[in-house]
Amino acid sequence: MAANDALESPDTLRAKLVELRVEHRDLDEAIERLTQAPPEDDLMLRRLKKRKLMIKDRISALERMLDPDEYA
Repeated sequence: MAANDALESPDTLRAKLVELRVEHRDLDEAIERLTQAPPEDDLMLRRLKKRKLMIKDRISALERMLDPDEYA
């Protein structure tokens, strides 16, 4: 999580959350396509999965910032 997230307004955090969810969904679709037709080198697939996990962690952190009780 970026250090300055705590200083941002809830509306800004919600907008970031929407962007991250879209990127997470897009990565999920790309990973699915790559697993159906595996590339010769799986480095790209590993990197996409790692990025997806990082985004998931960031989404969780933003959700906790916006509503700590709901996501406890």
